Amino acid sequence: MSQLRFAASLSRLGTESAFTVLARANALAAEGHDIVNLGIGQPDFPTPPHIVEAGIAALRDGHHGYTPANGIPALREAVAADLARRHGAEVDPGHVVAVPGGKPTMFFAMLMFGEPGAEILYPDPGFPIYGSAIAYSGATAVPYPLSETLGHAPEAEAILSRITDRTRLIVVNSPGNPTGGVMPKAEIDALVAGLAKHPHVAILSDEIYSQMLYGGREHVSFLRYPEIRDRLILLDGWSKTYAMTGWRLGYAVWPEAAVDHVTRLCINDHSCVNASAQYAGLAALTGPQDAVAEMVAAFDRRRIVTVEALNALPGVSCADPGGAFYAFADIRGTGLTSMDTQTLFLEEAGVATVAGTSFGANGEGFLRISYANSEANISKAMERIGAVLAAR
Repeated sequence: MSQLRFAASLSRLGTESAFTVLARANALAAEGHDIVNLGIGQPDFPTPPHIVEAGIAALRDGHHGYTPANGIPALREAVAADLARRHGAEVDPGHVVAVPGGKPTMFFAMLMFGEPGAEILYPDPGFPIYGSAIAYSGATAVPYPLSETLGHAPEAEAILSRITDRTRLIVVNSPGNPTGGVMPKAEIDALVAGLAKHPHVAILSDEIYSQMLYGGREHVSFLRYPEIRDRLILLDGWSKTYAMTGWRLGYAVWPEAAVDHVTRLCINDHSCVNASAQYAGLAALTGPQDAVAEMVAAFDRRRIVTVEALNALPGVSCADPGGAFYAFADIRGTGLTSMDTQTLFLEEAGVATVAGTSFGANGEGFLRISYANSEANISKAMERIGAVLAAR
């Protein structure tokens, strides 16, 4: 019997339940069951061909070695140019740090600001790695609720009212996972204004879905507010926008005071991002954007189909998600818990979804539906779910 002694801090690490659901769905599929996966947050589109070719070309051209820990200069310059184009904000390429996906930025931010006695605010329901990384850092995780009247989006007062002298960092995610909520500009204005009274508090703005908005909504980046740039960490990347989840490539813009710290964390953690992925990311930013527009248009159509179908189900209602590719369905009318609903839909309807409680206690009574799947599969899934609910 093993007598290994693991660090107690490992017990504070959570997980991302979407991958647990995916594993069960794959196991059922391997047994011969027909499973429609509306659980995982992954575009069902391939990476655009010119991006793939750029990655292949980089390998053929001999880009096989280490790169600078913060990313190749050309990539960081392209990121700065892209942010200026999209947000009208000037960004120093020296403040851009490329990392393998979005999660390292979350972890590094928690490690830099989190320690026993510190508090970090995060959305509930929200991406589960926020709370997990905060707990691992030793800090106290302080959840703030999302406003249903704002479409399950962050509300300035809910955040500001929870700031104390111990608060080190606030996490904001818009458009949001799991709700698809988009924080209105008026709320961002109010939050930034309120933060003037708390100069000791940093902001991690997760804007990974910033190019996926619907119904004429506009993404308002925190980069547009110069008064907080000296304490703003902006998280973005390629996974969602360019269907590059498996390439493991993301970036963050860090305030000047944090750049050296995060670069050392990169060196200690992963040395650098693999070279070919960075050249692919460069091609994504500097090449044609047609595929992005086509994917977003397809997600928009799927959003409409998904929300209409959910609202037609017995005991289910769903607000219109403003961004990302998730619908946050209210299943309280079914009389089932979120986890019971997740299990029922997967085991009896063959449809993978994710319980709202996987994203925090405030997710009870809700279910996350990813519409990063075809309209045909979404319609099939909704028919199956409807049949199961009608039979109860």
